[in-house]
Amino acid sequence: MVVTPDAATVDLVAPQSADAMRRVTILGSTGSVGTQTVDIVARNPDRYAVEALTANRNVALLAEQARRLKPRLAVVADPSKYADLKEALAGTGVEAAAGAEAVAAAAALPSDWVMAAIVGAAGLEPTLAAVRRGACVAFANKEVLVCAGALMMEEVGRHGATLLPVDSEHSAIYQVFDFDRVDSVLRLILTASGGPFRTRDRAFMAAATREQAVAHPTWDMGAKISVDSATMMNKGLEIIEAHFLFGIPESKIDVLVHPQSVVHSLVEYVDGSVLAQLGTPDMRTPIAYALGWPARIPTPAERLDLVKAGTLTFEAPDPERFPALRLSRAALQSGGGAPTILSAANEVAVQAFLDRRIGFLDIERIVEGTMEALPHRPIRDLGEVRDADAEARRVAADRVTALSR
Repeated sequence: MVVTPDAATVDLVAPQSADAMRRVTILGSTGSVGTQTVDIVARNPDRYAVEALTANRNVALLAEQARRLKPRLAVVADPSKYADLKEALAGTGVEAAAGAEAVAAAAALPSDWVMAAIVGAAGLEPTLAAVRRGACVAFANKEVLVCAGALMMEEVGRHGATLLPVDSEHSAIYQVFDFDRVDSVLRLILTASGGPFRTRDRAFMAAATREQAVAHPTWDMGAKISVDSATMMNKGLEIIEAHFLFGIPESKIDVLVHPQSVVHSLVEYVDGSVLAQLGTPDMRTPIAYALGWPARIPTPAERLDLVKAGTLTFEAPDPERFPALRLSRAALQSGGGAPTILSAANEVAVQAFLDRRIGFLDIERIVEGTMEALPHRPIRDLGEVRDADAEARRVAADRVTALSR
């Protein structure tokens, strides 16, 4: 059962001035980035009105957010949760809907700004729906550009949309990147905390538990992203994302481990200048940058005190202990469907680890095995993206089954 909002109730909204109230849609409002976006919006009721909220399955939190922010529409992706959502919203005046099509329809509603915070490939269709109406899209879902980077950027250009990165690293680069003189950029430097296993050996990681893997030392993130940080796959995916977002070749994108998570990323220019964006490790800062863009808005994030922070350290990542970086670079170099396969296999493997079906080091084995098993065909349209994603998930799931017997 898929319940979508009534198209007849959708009114086109005239463009608003920079000083006018901005209407926003939050896709994935119950996740880590989504809840922090809700927090900032709720603190600024004179600046923002909410058009739509979407969640995967968390009806209770979605309904609580809807009662607080009073959107026109609330959508739960799981169709079986529709009755629960409708009941929870009874008497609020908020329309309820359910199903993947309804989530994409919510993204297509005429808000000025869309937070794309749905984790994984499930966020591709809704993000595209927002892009295709020329919206200002803040995206916290790196998998969208990993799975369909070239196609996504073509759609952005075709429809005049604006992409604002919310990943702290890409937001940092965005803030110091000279878009008018790209040829002056020598390289991008993505910083990484190193995750919870930065100083651990492979024997320790082989026995690592779910609880250890999600215990990120500096950032408060959801389970999937936290595991990606522990494997450093998140940094590999960010290399691919940065390539498409900034048009910089893979060979000019480096990774630097910075355990304090104060320097969020850097851009080196041909004259030797290195520009960086600094701040406390709080996702509300890059969220607020995107939400207020091109202006800046206050956040409750702790102010950066460099004296208190003390020494900032940097080190090269260890490719032997963290092969996800190598796999990601290989996928980007191969092109075609290779990044899609990488991302899909990683999603399957990470979920299997979170479900305690496989070990921590099995994640990289499943990803690498799936990449080796499947051809890296060209990607010409979204249908081929879906096909590559589905095939990779099937192969990865088979490998999970074999390892968990």
